[in-house]
Amino acid sequence: MRIRFLFAPLLLVAVATPAAAQKCAHDPGLVLPPGFCATLFADSIPLARHMAVAPNGDVFVASMAGRPGSPRGIVALRDANHDGMADERHAWGEFRAAEVRLFDGYLYAENGTGVVRYPLKAGALEPSGPAETVVEGLPGGGNHPLKTFVIAPNGVMYVNVGTATNACQSKDRQKEVPGIDPCVERETRGGIWKFDARKLNQTQPTGEHYAVGIRNSVGMDLDPADHSLWVMQHGRDQLNLWPEYSDLASSESPAEELIHVQEHGDYGWPYCYFDVPKHELLLAPEYGGHDDVQGRCAKALGPVATFPAHWAPDGLMFYRDGNFPAKYRSGVFIAFHGSWNRAPEPQAGYRVVFQPLEHGRAAGPYENFATGFFENGKFTAIGGRPVGLAEGPDGALYIADDQHGRIWKVVYVGGR
Repeated sequence: MRIRFLFAPLLLVAVATPAAAQKCAHDPGLVLPPGFCATLFADSIPLARHMAVAPNGDVFVASMAGRPGSPRGIVALRDANHDGMADERHAWGEFRAAEVRLFDGYLYAENGTGVVRYPLKAGALEPSGPAETVVEGLPGGGNHPLKTFVIAPNGVMYVNVGTATNACQSKDRQKEVPGIDPCVERETRGGIWKFDARKLNQTQPTGEHYAVGIRNSVGMDLDPADHSLWVMQHGRDQLNLWPEYSDLASSESPAEELIHVQEHGDYGWPYCYFDVPKHELLLAPEYGGHDDVQGRCAKALGPVATFPAHWAPDGLMFYRDGNFPAKYRSGVFIAFHGSWNRAPEPQAGYRVVFQPLEHGRAAGPYENFATGFFENGKFTAIGGRPVGLAEGPDGALYIADDQHGRIWKVVYVGGR
């Protein structure tokens, strides 16, 4: 079953005109750098997650609200009159989706235990045929059940399989329970698997275990220069389950990590965590470590850049071809969903940042790009939790907020 209906956003916080793609009024709620402005492209898309934008500007959104009998796994949006706001949408796919990609005449989507694809003709908002199974039988449940993925131009598909546990304890998230050693969970979860996007009915054993020791990498993208894989890792929680770590120390570590993934690389989970004050990988307390022991973590691969603890990075995007200032082509945008476990420190995150890069390394600290969702310990009037990022053919940056189901469209209009 499919639903087709015209769509008007419920909350309009930016004045839009037919020329909104070139010029729009700055939204006083969404805080952006000088020269940028935003429109609320779409509203009321329950649990909107990641997005893919077609060459004609149609936006396909993965929705976590889909379920059997309720076609909403994929929501397709069209701005027919080019005013910066979607005026038409179609919903289809009777499953919960967290990821969506366009490749080779198909729309690919995550369905909980694998990846499916739908044939999608150019300019269409709905598929021309039923779903085909690309990958099936991936492990589900646990702390991190979602399967995000990216597809390279040659058809290589990298799939994130997040961990079932926080730190591979025999009893998850319990005080002073040692970690399983070796952690057998690493054999099927907590890493990246490589598949062929053009091949059907693949399983985890038929794929390649591309990288290990990555707890959960919801945000993923490919470097446009060489198509190498980059991810954002969610750092572990609750160091304060161990007496060596105070609540304050647990709120400040471990860092969230930007990782340039190497084939067969080992990034340390669950044995290691990235300590913020000491700025290095340290041995986790579940494996006999405390706040100054590196041990086996000396052999683990480290991050390119790090960010404050528990900010929950859910989106990662290289900016490619648009009209943003040149500096934005030398780095990545990161969407932080925001924290839940930074007590006694204030909860934080809830923003989109830009991390400059040079020669594959961090080129200075991150810069706030889109803020105003959460201030002074509470959500603002426009408040939300950024998740997905996508670039449109006109160079616009789309930001998905799964708390209110909103899609923001950010454009560059130059100096004022």
